[in-house]
Amino acid sequence: MSGVEIRDAVRVDLDGLDALEARSFASDRMSRRGLRRLIGRPSARLRVAAERRGGTAAIVGYHLVLLRKGSTVARLYSIAVDVRIRRSGLGRRLLADAEAVAASANRGVIRLEVHARNRAAIALYERRGYSRIGRYPRYYADAGDALRYEKPLGRRSTGNRRK
Repeated sequence: MSGVEIRDAVRVDLDGLDALEARSFASDRMSRRGLRRLIGRPSARLRVAAERRGGTAAIVGYHLVLLRKGSTVARLYSIAVDVRIRRSGLGRRLLADAEAVAASANRGVIRLEVHARNRAAIALYERRGYSRIGRYPRYYADAGDALRYEKPLGRRSTGNRRK
């Protein structure tokens, strides 16, 4: 999707991030306060997909990668694409960016959880080389199960099994 830049989130992105979060998730949303705390934090990389509209940039997607100190494993905590542009390839771009962020932080593995009913996301992860490594029953607020996936990143592909 041309015209969309993926970059690190900054404080002025909070309104857009908060609105996207509300449109994307019926429950298990990140709070505005939580999003604000994560911007610029060394243990997290919050990156946004910003689409230029006139003189402003609208937030149309984001991902959040958590990087625990001393671990070789990165965690893709959240990823979202605005419903009006889903199936545009932005999800693939955000996922590739998340993987690049994790690899550049010298992580050998990236892991994630996804709602067992989110077939589109599961298909994307599996096409991108993620393997299912577990299931968490009743993980989400709606009592839905989470499927756990991981993908090796480059040469350091032996991560520990800690979350």
